[in-house]
Amino acid sequence: MRLVVVSVGLSILGSLGGVIVASTFLLLHETLRTRLVPWLISYAVGTLIGVALIGLVPESLAQLPARPAMVTMAAGIVAFFLLEKWVLWRHCHDDEACHVHSTAARLVIVGDTFHTFVDGAVIAAAVLTAVPLGVTTALAVAAHEIPQEVGDVAILLRAGYSRLRAFTLNVLAGAGGILGAIAMVIAGRALPSLLPYVLAFAAGNFLYVAMADLIPDLHRGGVGGARQVLLIGAGIVTITLLGS
Repeated sequence: MRLVVVSVGLSILGSLGGVIVASTFLLLHETLRTRLVPWLISYAVGTLIGVALIGLVPESLAQLPARPAMVTMAAGIVAFFLLEKWVLWRHCHDDEACHVHSTAARLVIVGDTFHTFVDGAVIAAAVLTAVPLGVTTALAVAAHEIPQEVGDVAILLRAGYSRLRAFTLNVLAGAGGILGAIAMVIAGRALPSLLPYVLAFAAGNFLYVAMADLIPDLHRGGVGGARQVLLIGAGIVTITLLGS
């Protein structure tokens, strides 16, 4: 029961926490928001890389031979590439660059719900392996959820949704993380041998998000290269310290 509570609590922190913080960002002046989001993206890159390579991969390798662990991680990268191709999973951090009509905006909600469900499942798998790993995974999820949700809420506003409706829909989508956490706790207890595969798959997910979605945003500017490196390093150091 304790692990269920911890898993759900950290899933709420990672998914719903990101939605709530992102929504408050939209209350800020556009100039300030434009300056802050790239900083968050840089930090999120560090946390995702740190959790994947310092947390999830070593835990997976501790329970699996190297080859199946690496094959599973590669499958995670390919799977999330395909999901993004099918618009079920999309990341957008610049509201000026994301022009979506109302029908496609609904796909953003569908994608976010699925996204948070998977995030919740990953957090729960990490908690079942080790609570400190669950904490660092939840932090990484929250860090990359915030800039993503800033873009997603902005998309809904551009599609004609009111601020209250956009916020409500994103909160409901964030609740998918709770369902994902509960489902993973049940599956993890029934099939504990599944957990190291989930961790390796999640590592592929996090690396894909960092490399394919977030880092290209950094190359488009907004924060100086030196500050980007410092913030990425800060994210990695945070994960290292929390996981030790």
